[in-house]
Amino acid sequence: MSEFKTDLKAYEFNHTMIRVKDPKVSLKFYQHILGMKLIYSEDYETDKFTHYFLAFVNSQDLATLETKSKDERRSYTFRRPGVLELTHNWGTENDADFSYANGNKEPGRGFGHISIHVDNVDEACKRLESFGDKIQWIKRLGQCNMKDVAIIADPDGYWIGVCDY
Repeated sequence: MSEFKTDLKAYEFNHTMIRVKDPKVSLKFYQHILGMKLIYSEDYETDKFTHYFLAFVNSQDLATLETKSKDERRSYTFRRPGVLELTHNWGTENDADFSYANGNKEPGRGFGHISIHVDNVDEACKRLESFGDKIQWIKRLGQCNMKDVAIIADPDGYWIGVCDY
């Protein structure tokens, strides 16, 4: 018997956070190119930053969510799996020399990537290719050892794996 009144079987991964330079650019990428939906956001005036939470949500659930109060949307956000948090520290978008370490190059190698599961990786990659130079390809399907995974980069250089297995 455990001395703690918590059930590890109930734990699930909720979200991961990455910092973004320009939220307008990043939100457009994640919403229009990847198809994620903004489910909650919050400004922190004193500390001068904003959190944006995105997830893959069907249209019906999104419509229901939009009728909910801020507290209900916040609760939904922190109780569901598969959420991506974009954090914007105000003013970074105005600094041409500013960038974040994406974790895949020095200095700062560490964080690797996030990954999305799609229904058909071949068709998903064709769709991504249709965006032309708006997509930065790190690895296309068929390249390297993991031939069934594509990797693209978001506007801040964070890598995103795309697979269907």
